[in-house]
Amino acid sequence: MKKALITGITGQDGSYLAELLLSKGYEVHGVIRRSSTFTTDRIDHLMKDESVYNNRLFLHYGDMTDGSRLVTLVERLAPDEVYNLAAQSHVRVSFDEPEYTADSVGLAPTRLLEAIRVTKVPAKYYQASSSEMFGSTPTPQNENTPFRPRSPYAAAKLYSYWMTVNYREAYGIFACNGILFNHESERRGETFVTKKIAVAAARIAHGKAKSVSLGNLDAVRDWGYAPEFVEGMWRMLQAEDPNDYVLATGVGHTVREFLDFSFSKVGLDWQKYVEFDSRLLRPTEVNSLIGDYSKAKQLLDWEPKTLAPQLAALMVEYELRKLTVEH
Repeated sequence: MKKALITGITGQDGSYLAELLLSKGYEVHGVIRRSSTFTTDRIDHLMKDESVYNNRLFLHYGDMTDGSRLVTLVERLAPDEVYNLAAQSHVRVSFDEPEYTADSVGLAPTRLLEAIRVTKVPAKYYQASSSEMFGSTPTPQNENTPFRPRSPYAAAKLYSYWMTVNYREAYGIFACNGILFNHESERRGETFVTKKIAVAAARIAHGKAKSVSLGNLDAVRDWGYAPEFVEGMWRMLQAEDPNDYVLATGVGHTVREFLDFSFSKVGLDWQKYVEFDSRLLRPTEVNSLIGDYSKAKQLLDWEPKTLAPQLAALMVEYELRKLTVEH
């Protein structure tokens, strides 16, 4: 039975990855931060399954800013695969919390890679890199596109990207960067624009809200479906050699278009309900991110199936079901 260690297991990607690995027969270990409130809602369904929890799914307290704890976990668990998905993941927030972002997004992966190195555990390592690293470079962006980060988050991700490459080349660690473009789902956090839009469409349609506040509506993003992207993460670590890959859909849409996709699902005109809030703008904006996933298709046989219109419909349908259950 293969053994995997997932940091950020309670996040969107971590929860889907845990499901995927469990379905493939893995023993899964997740790192969670100690908190006075429960933050496991995305994996509660797994924890309630007695055949899984404490049999093949185990949770461990830890913090990505605590290198000694990471060494202890890696040494004791001796995982076959390590997926680092933990981070302060909100780009706009990174402007307000640049130092914490640098620590949790940039330095934390170094601590984890160093834990693998010093323990000599032969674990394969996946680093969650980001399309935000491309910043203002022309689209479409692929593995050979120059990086031009436009936020503290992107700059920190770029540091962790190069550290992953360095540990691969210097120490022979099987380490991969997944340069993932925007990937969303029903489990997306409510501060992210796609989730805000989906929630607003459903709540306005049910008469539970009157408007939604948004920032830049002209930003172009390449939106895919998170469960499909975690499959790509897993495939990277099954390849014969370690490498870096872009995962994307290859199709870009503006925030305005995502509003169209979402509000049309409930038969409403979004322009009647959206209010502009300048506080939601970034000091430096990334205008367009569209990925070229040709390398992943060729070497991993991976490609997306769900595009933005279908994604928006899935997310709105989920919010509508939630409201129906609440009634």
